[in-house]
Amino acid sequence: MTQMTGSPAQPAPQNSEKRIVLAFGTRPEATKMAPVYAALSRQPGLTPLILSTGQQRQMLDEALAVFGLTPDEDLNVMTDRQTLADLTGRIVPQAGRKLREMGADMVLVHGDTTTSFCVTLSAFYEGIPVGHVEAGLRSGNMREPFPEEANRRLTGVLSGLDFAPTPGSRANLLREGKDPGGVFVTGQTAVDAVREVAGRVPLRPEWRERLDAGGRLVTVTMHRRENLPVMAEMARALADVAYAYPDCHFVYPVHLNPAVQEAVRPALGDLPNFELTDPLDYANMAPLMAASALLVTDSGGLQEEGAALGVPVAVLRNVTERPEGLEAGVLRLAGNDPGTIREVIGGLLGDEAELSRMRAARNPYGDGQASGRIAQAVAWHFGLAEKPADWQ
Repeated sequence: MTQMTGSPAQPAPQNSEKRIVLAFGTRPEATKMAPVYAALSRQPGLTPLILSTGQQRQMLDEALAVFGLTPDEDLNVMTDRQTLADLTGRIVPQAGRKLREMGADMVLVHGDTTTSFCVTLSAFYEGIPVGHVEAGLRSGNMREPFPEEANRRLTGVLSGLDFAPTPGSRANLLREGKDPGGVFVTGQTAVDAVREVAGRVPLRPEWRERLDAGGRLVTVTMHRRENLPVMAEMARALADVAYAYPDCHFVYPVHLNPAVQEAVRPALGDLPNFELTDPLDYANMAPLMAASALLVTDSGGLQEEGAALGVPVAVLRNVTERPEGLEAGVLRLAGNDPGTIREVIGGLLGDEAELSRMRAARNPYGDGQASGRIAQAVAWHFGLAEKPADWQ
């Protein structure tokens, strides 16, 4: 592996303060990278900077505000009903220019977004090493989730430091030929973020009143591109479950994508126990998840956040790149077939013993210290810190 891709086999000699650019553009990236920014700020010899692409404008800004962060540079690429090709064409050239202007010594990207892959490609063209946070997740199906499975694999080809949240993620990377010296099992930064915010922000009073009255909260998110062709039918299945369980109050922050809005509102908008809200900022979302009896989601990050909070998760996908949660017993695949959705989600809400078993399952995604490990590995790459002997 060449130095252009950031190979850490031989740490660079200690030099001046290193400028580490954290590049992201969506709310999930911001929440998972915020604790990394904080950890880098505490690491001697490193200066973290934020490059935002603005891929999700409103939701991104709200997430950053929860952590008191402001981008140092912002590409502001978001347009209404943007296509992936258009988005890629805007990010790649603009990101390259900004990385040069910011004097980046390393770029950190997160996970599997179009922003992550495009900024990684820009950094590669500029000869800037890339560290990939949440590296090594694989569903095994390039179309599910789409385009995330392709984005994370393409990012991994060009990254030199890979921060795998679990041993299984590390094994995926090694099977693909990654340099073992550059792959670190750190845990999932989502654990760091969700525990911190849920621990300091109270639940909204109207939701607290429902719990105090003996009701149950169920958090729902559903927005995946691959689910759009059947999302209206999925929404009707969720409506059937809501009818069957009037003691449950379903809270669904609906994605701003007009196609999602058009698919779900006709089926769910008039149900008395189905609350459709605008997207929630992380300060409200984290305590809502923590107080829920069940999370129902096609998101990736909520699978880990549920596990970290000890909340059972029903996954509205046919496959998941987070199999550790299935193995531990905190996740349950519900797929996107309406009949299966009714069976799985209705079955869980009707079986308190099974929900209790899922709540007691071991969290396989880390101990809440992932961000500190990432910061130390970045410092080690530049010869500014020791590599802990027990790291893989």
